Amino acid sequence: MNLFDQRILGIAILFLLGMLVTVKRVATGSILDRPKGNLLVQLVNIFNLFFLLIVNPLAAIVMITRHLAKIDPTHITIKELWILMVLEIAGLVLYVAGFLLMAWALITLRRNYQLGGSTPRFGDKMVIDGPYRLIRHPMYTAALSISLGLASLIQSWAFFCVFCIYLVLILPLILMEEDGLRKAYSLRLLIHAVKSLNSAGGCYSKGCCIKRIPVREPNKLLQQTNFSRC
Repeated sequence: MNLFDQRILGIAILFLLGMLVTVKRVATGSILDRPKGNLLVQLVNIFNLFFLLIVNPLAAIVMITRHLAKIDPTHITIKELWILMVLEIAGLVLYVAGFLLMAWALITLRRNYQLGGSTPRFGDKMVIDGPYRLIRHPMYTAALSISLGLASLIQSWAFFCVFCIYLVLILPLILMEEDGLRKAYSLRLLIHAVKSLNSAGGCYSKGCCIKRIPVREPNKLLQQTNFSRC
């Protein structure tokens, strides 16, 4: 790692983790939540907590002690300086952006926050403000950004594998969560989805594309959109 000092990066990672824990405690009223639901939901949430609260601090400590390359057998040795610079800069941007996005989402959700894949509770509001106005699933996007950013920052095959595992686990969970939201909020969620589609040019995910439709025509929305595929 040539561009950034490992010790400074390690301290920065611990600072970001501390910031995120503080934001979650203040915004949602809790720090750790017990995973509930089926096996997939529990697996994803346990993996997420393990990565954020154990893997990241350990990586930070190893970086502070400057023993990263010695301890990690999957460390990637890159000789081309420009490739190394691109990876480190992109990794740092993705990592910091992921933490900021997750903190923003938690502040926006406040007491409506639940672990991923959870069924909306009675009285929960459908949140469409803050990052949810721009991104369908900012919490999952943030987690993927953090994992990919850390892997690029420290150039480790093991952490790139962590990102791939995240991706495989999160994609089916998104479909499950969308189905639960659709059942709980029905037409309101559909209208919000079409607003997101319209602002993005008509499509936000593979296999779910529709033309621009005025949101004042709910019956037309229901007829032309298969939301369960989104």
